[in-house]
Amino acid sequence: MELEEIATRMGLATGAGLLLGLDRELRGISAGIRTHALVAMSSALIMISSLMLFAELRGETGATIDPLRSIQGLAQAIGFVAAGAVFVSKSSVHNLTSAANLWLAAALGIAAGAGQYRLVLVGLVLGLVIVTLVRVLARFIPGSAKIHED
Repeated sequence: MELEEIATRMGLATGAGLLLGLDRELRGISAGIRTHALVAMSSALIMISSLMLFAELRGETGATIDPLRSIQGLAQAIGFVAAGAVFVSKSSVHNLTSAANLWLAAALGIAAGAGQYRLVLVGLVLGLVIVTLVRVLARFIPGSAKIHED
């Protein structure tokens, strides 16, 4: 894989993470711009590394290489990080949206690392709609006061 392609994939992942974290940052939530950018970029890095290792080692005799295992490992790791962001206080759950946003940042990083640019674009647009527009619209739904506090 050429350096330009690596930079494009990692840059796209980092940019997507930055944009996803912006909403959290503007609202003063601890998992903000840097957290989301790092999650997305590191996911892309692991995916690119996995694909490069696959390309390098697939021809060797006896080598059983599966780049999809990287996605499995990333899912477990980000699940651990996201779970750590969630907490319960006085029978109320906090930071679920931040945890879900981190999952999305990881997924976008994986897709960017795999070179799935259209998938990243669609996922990013839909994610931004959910964390911004839906939060604004939810304020007008009776009984949904808690939605914009997460």
